Amino acid sequence: MKNVLIVSGHPNLEGDSVANKAMVEAFAGLEGYTVDRLDLLYPDYKIDVAAEQAKLVDADVIVLQYPVFWYGMPALLQKWMEDVFAHGFSHGSQGKALVGKKLVLSMTIGAPEEAYGEGAAVHVEDLLVPAKGACALTGMEFSGCEYTFGVSYASRVDDAARKAIADAGRNQAARVAKLIEEL
Repeated sequence: MKNVLIVSGHPNLEGDSVANKAMVEAFAGLEGYTVDRLDLLYPDYKIDVAAEQAKLVDADVIVLQYPVFWYGMPALLQKWMEDVFAHGFSHGSQGKALVGKKLVLSMTIGAPEEAYGEGAAVHVEDLLVPAKGACALTGMEFSGCEYTFGVSYASRVDDAARKAIADAGRNQAARVAKLIEEL
């Protein structure tokens, strides 16, 4: 069985999220999955580097779960990566702790799909460049990405819309779990 670490990078999962919250709840119920909620652990952005590095060492598969903010990951998740993926741990002549681990991205995108499609200024594949670069530097294997479009604040107009967004989040969690199962 794979040891899967879900790193939830939403900075306010309880207050601001529907899809991401539904995904984290779905992952928490899966055997072999550990959910690392950065919003609860580090609301002050003071990351316990040793604790987070130990979680990464124990994981076979690392999933970064986050909403796309301004074409990238939220500041909390970016700070986590900057602190935890330290020279000497994840890269450099002595940094081999992540070699061979699989990295999966699970993103929610507020905009509709056409905003990232053919002819758009930014294609969804462009959002993967930082993760693929991190994999190249650390020796991790980029193992795929799942994403859901159209889950912005503006689309949460009523209970039916919120339910549809939560369902989309649960569906994405199932796709991520299937991807991991097939690794």
